[in-house]
Amino acid sequence: MNRQTLIGVAAGAVAVTALGAVATSQYGLNPFADYATVVAVEPAFDVHRIPRQECREELVERQVAPKDEKRVAGTVIGAAVGGVLGNQVGSGSGRTAATVAGAAAGGYAGSKIQKEMQQGNTEQVAETRCMTVYDTERTPAGYDVTWEFDGRQGIVRMDREPGKRIPVRDGQPVVAG
Repeated sequence: MNRQTLIGVAAGAVAVTALGAVATSQYGLNPFADYATVVAVEPAFDVHRIPRQECREELVERQVAPKDEKRVAGTVIGAAVGGVLGNQVGSGSGRTAATVAGAAAGGYAGSKIQKEMQQGNTEQVAETRCMTVYDTERTPAGYDVTWEFDGRQGIVRMDREPGKRIPVRDGQPVVAG
């Protein structure tokens, strides 16, 4: 064999060896390694709950604060009307007693009437009501790969689709290089 042929054969052997090493390490093409068969590949997602505030205006009926909390006006007017009516009923010294009794009863009645009127005095106001609601967001998380090796099945999550087979080391799929 001449010298050029020998150099060519040696260079070819080195090139084939280098290509074999690259193919084995990068593409999992080692003929001596074990491989699991890929049975199914499903896209996987992470689901996140994202809180946000949702607000709306509601009409609310509320009682108006009374201007006369002690109900003086109702008591005075009721006492005056009751006194006048009591004065009409009696005669002599009974008239004074009837006037006093009428004034007392009228004052009590006037206070109660004013109280009922104040309780019925309401207004509608808009109030903002807020509540927390949750939106969901799905983000890709890789692929759930179902594999089979030596009569066993399992599922592993991978960041890319594996193809038809996965390299196996110590009976478990090798997920990362």
